[in-house]
Amino acid sequence: MELIWINKAEYAGDYRLNLLFSNGEKKVFDASAFIDTYPAFKVLKDKSLFRDFKLDGWTVSWQDGTLDIAPEYLYEKGVAA
Repeated sequence: MELIWINKAEYAGDYRLNLLFSNGEKKVFDASAFIDTYPAFKVLKDKSLFRDFKLDGWTVSWQDGTLDIAPEYLYEKGVAA
């Protein structure tokens, strides 16, 4: 698989993100199961914190870059939009 990154991300309600990838594909990623699975991400259960993400040049990140999800994971687990 070629390297892929996020070109655009928008909050889509609940724990979902609308993502535009570098290959032009659009996908929706639902982070609810991810947040429940990984202890470091449980802080994002607070939706105001979840909505406070940023693009860091290749993926989305939270908490000033201390939390991020690999763009390949977002691509693999995302659903075509």
